[in-house]
Amino acid sequence: MATLEVLASGFGLLEGPRVDEEDRLYFSDVPNGGVYRRSPDGKIETLIPKRKGVGGIALNQGGGMVCSGRTLIYWNEEARTSRDLFTEWEGRPLKGLNDLQPDDHGSIYVGSLEFDALSDQKPIPGNLFRVDPDGKVTKLWEGIQVTNGIGFSPDRKYLFHADSTTQAVWVYDVLADRTVKDRRVFAKLPVGWPDGLAVDAEGGVCVAVVNDGEVMRFKPDGTLDWRLKVPAKMVTSLTFGGKDMRDLYIVTADNTDDKAKKGTVFRTRSEIPGLRVPKARFK
Repeated sequence: MATLEVLASGFGLLEGPRVDEEDRLYFSDVPNGGVYRRSPDGKIETLIPKRKGVGGIALNQGGGMVCSGRTLIYWNEEARTSRDLFTEWEGRPLKGLNDLQPDDHGSIYVGSLEFDALSDQKPIPGNLFRVDPDGKVTKLWEGIQVTNGIGFSPDRKYLFHADSTTQAVWVYDVLADRTVKDRRVFAKLPVGWPDGLAVDAEGGVCVAVVNDGEVMRFKPDGTLDWRLKVPAKMVTSLTFGGKDMRDLYIVTADNTDDKAKKGTVFRTRSEIPGLRVPKARFK
């Protein structure tokens, strides 16, 4: 790994990083609200002001994006308007949705939060859902303590899912109908809690580690490959970008080099390129 470069700072707990074809980085500030976009020249614009709890962002085919929060929304950039995609389950309003991942069909896999994950409350297990562009919602799994990063293997046969308080990244088999089965531990973290994750082109899983200030890469067989220390206690998420997909963007909730910088966006270079993330297909 090369050195860590600071791209932006002064935020709260950052989440949901994604990079588009123009090398613009999208990210959210969970407690303070807002979804932002950083251009390669360093300019940062506010796309969705004040929206809190955005733990996941998916870029949308044809423009706009899908974001989590209390509900799942599609944001139309042209009109600068949002519409709800998923607001309730079995007649009960959602309490919150966290990280998410689009699949090759343009659907969104997203985990629900049944409690305030930033509080001292005892976790109330949530669910994993798939939301399709036609509006259909399918519950895929239940009993997830604190849902976090989600990502597919390169061959799409496996879905990885960070469950923070279990200190593990789990893996499911993905079936032909895009449901999942046989949830099992893929990798157990030696320290800290897993938060966001990103899958690389070789099927390795890079994980942001909260409470230990680092990124860990696990090989496709689940063994620990390398560890990258980051100057933050709460490393919250990461994503790949750049023309060669070797730029690794890392976001945090703090900065131990300079406390005044607070939530920070870092960038480094990865020897292994990242796996391109599909786009959502909502209108």
